[in-house]
Amino acid sequence: MKGVTLPTETVFVMEMSPIKFGVGATDEIGHDARRLGLGRVLIFTDRHVAELGLPERIRGLLGEEGIKAEIFDGVEVEPTDRSMEEAAAVTRGTEVDGYIAVGGGSTLDTCKAVNLLTTYPAPLLDYINKPVGRGVPVPGALRPLIAVPTTAGTGSETTAVAVTHVLDQNVKAGVSHRLLRPALGVVDPLNTLSVPPEVTAAAGADILTHAIESYTTRPYNARPKHHPPDRPAYIGANPASDVWCEKAIEYVGRYLRRAVLNGNDLDARVHLALAANYAGIGFGNAGVHVPHAIAYPIAGLVRDYVPAGYRTRHPLIPHGMSVILTAPSAFRFTYPTAPERHLRAAELMGYPVAGLSETDRREALPRALLALMRDVGIPNGLTAVGYGEDDVAALVAGTLKQPRLLSGAPRTVGAAELDWILRDAMQYW
Repeated sequence: MKGVTLPTETVFVMEMSPIKFGVGATDEIGHDARRLGLGRVLIFTDRHVAELGLPERIRGLLGEEGIKAEIFDGVEVEPTDRSMEEAAAVTRGTEVDGYIAVGGGSTLDTCKAVNLLTTYPAPLLDYINKPVGRGVPVPGALRPLIAVPTTAGTGSETTAVAVTHVLDQNVKAGVSHRLLRPALGVVDPLNTLSVPPEVTAAAGADILTHAIESYTTRPYNARPKHHPPDRPAYIGANPASDVWCEKAIEYVGRYLRRAVLNGNDLDARVHLALAANYAGIGFGNAGVHVPHAIAYPIAGLVRDYVPAGYRTRHPLIPHGMSVILTAPSAFRFTYPTAPERHLRAAELMGYPVAGLSETDRREALPRALLALMRDVGIPNGLTAVGYGEDDVAALVAGTLKQPRLLSGAPRTVGAAELDWILRDAMQYW
């Protein structure tokens, strides 16, 4: 009723990028770029993807439509604020109508950041969310960006977020604004066939935690009422995001093991690409919470862990790995807030939940996660990637720098609760 102000939110918004999905969808990218009014584009990628030839192939397809394209292959895997700033500086003088990002989440997020920094020049830290950055809103519309993912993981082709490692603070953080969403996502499962098993596993873990966190985050109607211009991209669990999240959980539970075992299993690759996109739509609107908040300092404080399957000699904890390492413990913590949702997530992963005792019901989702982690080669807890009890305080401090994510936790979480989750996640089996 007009004039009545309710204390909690009653409205949710469902936004996403348009998606073109299917085997061979890349073949139509020239038509798509022309439809968006692009006559000159800059293709962003990393050196490994460039060596595989996909960016050059896309440049050829664009040329058939009379679209001029240059390739920038200097994207850093698991980007930093410095690498994003450098990419913007190198490409700032390039006259383009728009961008095409070809690669994993690192490439897509870097291209989003460069689009922002070249359109509205400012230090990246100005746009990064508080308290790590200043949290300045994106001032206005950006150039069209076509996202072409080559992994099934982040779902960045449909989200309003770009994540980076802020070097001076040893923590990951992000820019979050609806105007960062790509103009189009071209999701072609054929582009994921060359992904190594270890990368497939970590990317799939990212899909799964996106979906389960969004499914269990604090609902939109349990959050404070927002003035429309101030409504955040992450609005809380809602009936629309639930549909996308459930399907994403089901597909990862059914197909991730297959894709890790046989990278040429096209049926598995198709369904994981769908799952990544679905989870991106889900979390891109509902938001994530505790596992992602803890993941940022886990990745930011890495000392000497170098993952197999990644073309790097530098210490690196892949994002999907960092989020799932604490997920079993985090969902033990959140179970009392919505037992039925935690059980449903376990069931969607293929874990039998009928007739369980209350003790076993509480453990259903952690056990389902741990079974999948073991099967696809995810390390056994935080100790396996170089952390110990002496690191808990620093990890807690880094996590507390993520209030935007922690605000979505379905129950109050502070230093003491994070301490328990981290200690519980040190070793699982």
